[in-house]
Amino acid sequence: MKTRAISFLTALVLGFLASTISGLAAKPNVLIIQTDEHNFRTLGCYRKLIPNDQAFIWGDGVKVDTPNIDSVADRGAVCLRYYATSPVCTPSRAALMTGLYPQNTGSISNDLPMLDTMETFAEVLRRNGYATGYAGKWHLDGSGKPQFAPERQFGWEDNRYLFNRGHWKKLIEDEKGPRVGATNPKGEPSYSVDGADEKTFTTDFLTDRAIEFVSQKRDQPFCYMLSIPDPHGPNTVRAPYDTMFDPAPFQQPKTALQKGDQLPSFASIAQDRFNARQMALYFGMVKCIDDNIGRLLATLRENGQLENTIVIFTSDHGDMCGEHGRYNKGIPCEGSARIPFVIAAPGLIPPGTVIREALGTVDFKPTLLSLLGFESGKPMEGRDAAALFLNGKAPPDWNDQIFVRIGGGEKGTSGWVGTFTNRYKLIFSPTAEPGLFDLDTDPFEMKNLFYDPTQHGLIRKLGKGIQSYLATSNDPLAEAAPIKAYVEWATSNVAEYVAAPRLNERKGKAQKEE
Repeated sequence: MKTRAISFLTALVLGFLASTISGLAAKPNVLIIQTDEHNFRTLGCYRKLIPNDQAFIWGDGVKVDTPNIDSVADRGAVCLRYYATSPVCTPSRAALMTGLYPQNTGSISNDLPMLDTMETFAEVLRRNGYATGYAGKWHLDGSGKPQFAPERQFGWEDNRYLFNRGHWKKLIEDEKGPRVGATNPKGEPSYSVDGADEKTFTTDFLTDRAIEFVSQKRDQPFCYMLSIPDPHGPNTVRAPYDTMFDPAPFQQPKTALQKGDQLPSFASIAQDRFNARQMALYFGMVKCIDDNIGRLLATLRENGQLENTIVIFTSDHGDMCGEHGRYNKGIPCEGSARIPFVIAAPGLIPPGTVIREALGTVDFKPTLLSLLGFESGKPMEGRDAAALFLNGKAPPDWNDQIFVRIGGGEKGTSGWVGTFTNRYKLIFSPTAEPGLFDLDTDPFEMKNLFYDPTQHGLIRKLGKGIQSYLATSNDPLAEAAPIKAYVEWATSNVAEYVAAPRLNERKGKAQKEE
């Protein structure tokens, strides 16, 4: 461990020495662009790294071009297997902000406010002389909606354009400040897109605010986060993006039409109807996002800031978009849990870097602070992955294993917990069958290998990881009897698997006995 620490510090020093030559100052700017419910397959920088059958799941050649997001990846790194630590809005955002698992932030599920005691990466940067600002969806201050500029800032000094939650399509500003520009017949804020244009459509409005902020901070290091609430539903977008993609070529993903092999209920094929028009609008939202990122990058270039700015593009979670006949998020399947993550840091991260190791949103804060050379004021549970970005490869003792979870309830009565590597997934749930998937041979997760006796060695290795995570992370799922049974068998030398009764099975049995 000592040798690794020395080699990592050496790499970090060399990286910063190189940055003084190539453009990054001692305190480079940080720009984070986060979308909401974004399927990674819509980005060109991901499509070019995967086979065509995985890249064009909505039909041969059916795509949305994203040259501006792709340019960030080309100038730095793309993380091929980056996952939401919890694939739903609030807990994923809490993990990214704090470097802690959601259950330790107060925000274990949607609409639960983050604890006052949480330290965000923005607070660390603010203490180190950065001007900080945030525009867009926050979803970490409880149930308030829209709730602009909440009192608790968590290090974001300029939070005038931060709203707690909602997927508003039209925003305006007057002497009273920003507000939702569309209302229903009762005068309440609504998601209507009617009348939204290139100044008031939410993606454009928020990007304009980001442009104003970075242009005002030419003489001071800044950290700004642009949190765009699209392409989350409702799938509506302003003209001309609403008619930019013809629905006719869109096809239902093949995984919705095939029968899987022993799939757990969370991955089983659903019968949700495929809506080509909705997918065309989803693509329109993505294109609008990319065009606005182009405007923001052009501003940085014109201001002479681009070569001194770390630019990050990511999302809070994915969207199944018809895979397995499902939509939205909340399950461990790739479309839901896997998210885009690209980063450009001139002089620090070599252009064209591809990170293939598994990473998660809980790793974001420790990695960013390490790249910047700052210390967190509080403990973190995420991993420092800076060496991956600096060198393009993992240290010798890197453990390529992350932990993804959702739900929990009292004593872990709902949800699931899984460990993901760059190839495998092992998932346990108190209410569903276990799942083991090999993403190399089964990228669409159609074959559950958990019941294959030849896989017990792999299950034991992954199961020990889950066992260690549950023992140290304060996860309420550790209290669920079915998960305890799964872990006990997975880490044992007993070859034959005997199914553990699940909570929903026990409830059904008790009702029958009554």
